[in-house]
This record gives sequence, C-alpha cells and structure tokens, in this order.
Amino acid sequence: MTTRTPFDPSALQALAQSDVARALTEDVGAADLTASLVDPGQRARARVLARESAVICGRPWVDAAIQTLDPQAQITWHVSEGARCQANQVVFEVEGLAQPLLTAERTALNFLQTLSAVATKTAHYVALVAGTRAQIVDTRKTLPGLRLAQKYAVKTGGGVNHRLGLYDAVLIKENHIAAAGGVTAVLHRVRQTAPQAAFVQIEVETLAQLDEALHAGARMLLLDNMDVPTLHAAVALNAKHPHGQAILEISGGVNENSVRALAETGVDRISIGTLTKDVKAVDFSMRFEAV
Repeated sequence: MTTRTPFDPSALQALAQSDVARALTEDVGAADLTASLVDPGQRARARVLARESAVICGRPWVDAAIQTLDPQAQITWHVSEGARCQANQVVFEVEGLAQPLLTAERTALNFLQTLSAVATKTAHYVALVAGTRAQIVDTRKTLPGLRLAQKYAVKTGGGVNHRLGLYDAVLIKENHIAAAGGVTAVLHRVRQTAPQAAFVQIEVETLAQLDEALHAGARMLLLDNMDVPTLHAAVALNAKHPHGQAILEISGGVNENSVRALAETGVDRISIGTLTKDVKAVDFSMRFEAV
C-alpha cells in the first residue's frame, strides 16, 4: 500500500522549480559577486563527473537550476535518472553563458549530490532484501523543506513512499493509543475522524496488541522494535488470524546488518529513517572550459 505521490512529470517539474527558486535566493541574494568578474558574453562548456559509483537522481532540479539562470543552456545527460554511474564517469555536459553556469553550479550540484545519495542508499537496502517479499519504505525523517524531493529520490532508488505528511494518511502511535483509551477505541475513532485518509496504520509493540488490532479491523500494522522471533510469531499470527491478512511493517533499529534477517521473517514492509535523515552526499565535480 502506498500513498498518492506528486511525481508525475508536470508536478515534478513544478516541485523542482520551487525548490530551486528557494535555493538560488538563499545562495545568490542580490548578485553573484564572483561570477561578475567574467565577461557577460563569455560562453563556457562544463562536464560533471561522479567521483564514486552512485544511483543518479535529481535531473529535474539540475535542469531547473541551470535553465532558470540561462534558459538557452544546452544540457546533455549521459546517465539516465535512476541509472547507476561509475567513478569518474561523465554524468552530464552543459554549454551556455559562463556567468549563469558559474552561479548555478553549486545549487545544481547540491541537489544532485543529496538526491543521488538518498537514491543510492535506498537501492543498497533494496538489494539487501532482494528475493523476499519486503519493500523498503521511507519515513517523515526528512530534511526540512526537501521532503518531497527526498521521497522522490527514495522512489528513484527502488523504495516505496510512506505517507507524505500528517495530512494524507493516519499512523496511530503509542501516545495516540494511550490518549484515546486503547487500541480498539482509537481504531473505532479514526473511522469517524479521518475517512479521507489514504490509509490507516497502527503501531503495536506486543503480540497481544497485534491480536487486539486485528480483531478491531486493522488492515495495516507497524511492528515496533520487535525482535526476530517475535516478528516470526507476528507474521504467523497474522496469517492464521480470523481477522488477519493485514499489511505488516517493521520499524525501529533497522540497519544494513539486520535488514536481511528482518525481511526473511515474512513482513511486507521495512521502514528506514536513515534513508533520508543520515545523508552522506555523493561526490560530484564540475569542470569548466571556455568556448
């Protein structure tokens, strides 16, 4: 089960342009004082190289950063969005006026290095669970202001988006359950308060809570910080429960060393906050030459 996503071509372009506009305002301000040293009529050609292997992600943001400042710039991509590049491979080339290319350089590379990092990490986790039924899922632990961009990168890396925000789906956690009076009470309540939700998911911490949630009609459950034997038991309980066959998702304590064993329990989804919150940028370099 996935939420609705705003990543069709026109919406994606609008998202990239909005993100880039904020980033250019932050970086350029009133003027690029250093680029003004270059003759306004000077043209340049540039190549962007990857310094390491990575899944490329961020083309709409790179294109927007460059073409916002030089609409006539010609950009030629040599690695497709979502494809893997190798170290020292040319990812794209661009030719246009030197001043705007110099001004756009850092903004374009910031988006490329960040979104490629998310896509690359996601692809790594997807490969680790290959052959199981488990999908790799993101969370709301994203960089402020870049949530949709990062969730797009997760999809580009082969992952699945969880809810986009608090507005489109319901995730009932421990504090919600306590405040509402228990698992059954909160599940009955949500049917009245959020009928428009794309999905309703409830977090459970014990097999007893799982059993209660299934009896109350839960169709999507988050198994929080359960050990592997308990997860096996949860999958078995869900499979044989008279009200079972809910979607089971794991959360908490997932890393590259544990994810395979967790996937082999038979759960449907594994959500991993580190996909988007612990981002180590991919190293790219732009090299200029005058033409």
